[in-house]
Amino acid sequence: MRDSYHESLESVVTDLVRMSEMVRDSVSGATRALLEADLALAEDVISADAKIDELHDELESRCFTLLARQAPVAGELRTVVAALRMDSDLARMGDLAAHVAKIARMRYPLKAVPEGLVPNISLMARVSEDMVVTAGRSLRERNAHDAGKMAENDEEIDELRRSQFRLMLAPDWPYGVEAAVDVSLLGRYYERIADHAVLMASRVIYIITGLLPAGEKWPVA
Repeated sequence: MRDSYHESLESVVTDLVRMSEMVRDSVSGATRALLEADLALAEDVISADAKIDELHDELESRCFTLLARQAPVAGELRTVVAALRMDSDLARMGDLAAHVAKIARMRYPLKAVPEGLVPNISLMARVSEDMVVTAGRSLRERNAHDAGKMAENDEEIDELRRSQFRLMLAPDWPYGVEAAVDVSLLGRYYERIADHAVLMASRVIYIITGLLPAGEKWPVA
């Protein structure tokens, strides 16, 4: 009975890793749709969000079943509780990727990102995507060291966000209000994807060590 319980718990973790791969694909696809004004790809990302949400609901149900079937203790309990929270983090990342794709769709056939902001948004997107990949890998490998470096990566996103605002608030900003609103929203979406990836990493550390990482660099949720 206990072996079966452990197998069920491990299957949840495996599917969380699969969900992180789905989110990574959505972030990557949304960014390409945004920078290339690719309407079909934007629609694909928006549709994929429903599949991520379905997996979220399924995993949530399985976690509650694991809690109800036997009283998990120690590492088992930590894993179930952390899995529930990572499930929510990943679902939210999928939503945010869909938001990026919706801006691409809304501005089609034009590109939503002004030429002068392409390097900034491209780098924000790449760092965010890499953080999703690292969070998923650290969970799969139970790697607290890689997870622990995530807060430092988040600092890079925050600096890119500050740079973005400096560009938009400069007196010589040439792209108008509409573009500024789009860029501000996009920056926020990528920033929040990164934040949720860091939260996911903190839950990986919790599974392994029993302690949540502390410090101002680690978001609390």
